Amino acid sequence: MYESWVPKLVDALYKREPDSNVIVVDWLSRAQQHYPVSAAYTKLVGKDVAVFIDWLEEQFNYPLDNLHLLGYSLGAHAAGIAGSLTKNKINRITGLDPAGPNFEYAEATTRLSPDDADFVDVLHTYTRGSPDRSIGIQKPVGHIDIYPNGGGFQPGCNLGEALRLIAEKGLGDVDQLVKCSHERSIHLFIDSLLYEGKPSLAYRCNTKETFEKGLCLSCRKNRCNNLGYTVNKVRAKRNSKMYLKTRSQMPYKVFHYQVKVHFFGKVNVTKTNQPFLVSLYGTADESKNIALILPEISTNKTYSFLVYTEVNIETSSC
Repeated sequence: MYESWVPKLVDALYKREPDSNVIVVDWLSRAQQHYPVSAAYTKLVGKDVAVFIDWLEEQFNYPLDNLHLLGYSLGAHAAGIAGSLTKNKINRITGLDPAGPNFEYAEATTRLSPDDADFVDVLHTYTRGSPDRSIGIQKPVGHIDIYPNGGGFQPGCNLGEALRLIAEKGLGDVDQLVKCSHERSIHLFIDSLLYEGKPSLAYRCNTKETFEKGLCLSCRKNRCNNLGYTVNKVRAKRNSKMYLKTRSQMPYKVFHYQVKVHFFGKVNVTKTNQPFLVSLYGTADESKNIALILPEISTNKTYSFLVYTEVNIETSSC
């Protein structure tokens, strides 16, 4: 028995790579126990997977350059432990919102880390709260760590509706709220398999706040990269944190733009009617009435914003 997303991921992998071999590790009975117990099981599961990989390599001369491990939540750390224990290094590990509790401050040998494969890429989709209580791990643990929508609540995961249901029916709906954003990492990866011509681009940025100002939209010197299956395997000297916005459903890709607004005036104005609407006109298309929430403003000053659209208004835009 598997969780509902497993066959969807397997099907997408076969559609993209029909000649591949997809092997699913069934450890659901261990993964769904009391959380500290399940977290401890990642070491045993990782060890078992490593033994299996070594057996494949030795018995069938299987090239580890062709091996790609995918792990979700606790499974991401199990994949990392497996990679650290194989006799030879595997090609790639993708961590899909690796679990946070018990791992945020753990030693690299007991969680997913850049040393576990030739290339490790990570998607962080639910990193809210204090680091020791975040469902998904907050710190970067790969060569490239991508934080879609800042790594918090994902579009389409309705916080307001969930809070209403919690007020009416109790805490039973908390699981669905958490699951929606936590599992978005899986669906983003599936999206990267199914929509080959629409890769979502993420941009390297020091902070989420800087990205929200549209100040990081450059692709020079490996500053941008594809999310998911077609990621460019760039191994930086230090962890690379990257950000992007997405739609609420597949295909998730949007187009990112920086908008600068300069407010002129002889009288200082600190507030405007919210939201502030802007329209973008490009050589390829246009997008009208995009809502911006302005901070407290001052006249005779320029403000920078990130704007994203579902249409590509420029033929050369990222």
